[in-house]
Amino acid sequence: MGTRGDGPADDAGNALAVRLNYLFANMHPPGAPYTNAHVAEEIGRCKEEYGGVTVTEQYLSMLRNGKRTNPSPDVLRALAKFFAVPVCYLMGGLSDSQAARVEDEVRFLAAMRDQRVRSIALRSVGLPPEVQDSLSAIICQFRQQMNLPTDAPGEGGEERP
Repeated sequence: MGTRGDGPADDAGNALAVRLNYLFANMHPPGAPYTNAHVAEEIGRCKEEYGGVTVTEQYLSMLRNGKRTNPSPDVLRALAKFFAVPVCYLMGGLSDSQAARVEDEVRFLAAMRDQRVRSIALRSVGLPPEVQDSLSAIICQFRQQMNLPTDAPGEGGEERP
């Protein structure tokens, strides 16, 4: 790794930039994604909650574009807390399968922001498993007709708890 993120981005820095950009694009309330300014302001406004860290919008921009690649663990902890992901996800301390699982959860939460998706999911609660399976098969048929992957992105055939 570079010295405190000066110089060209390395693989870990690129991974951090990719993961941060993924979180900015997907982990937000309904409406527009978070901006660097909003995240910096929120972390600064709630210093106790985020470990007393201060981060600027410019620094977040540099992290997101790979110009800074080695933020302090405190900054990573604050960002992980803000986006509600394990700090190891940002630090690169997860295996590929563990990181993929975090991203699956992020995709799930992003999908649940859509009122129509929530409505379909909530309406299936309490139905017998065989009926839920039938509904799933119908959705797969619609996805196939629309030339979409049969499984939703990140679904991979695993059941959610």
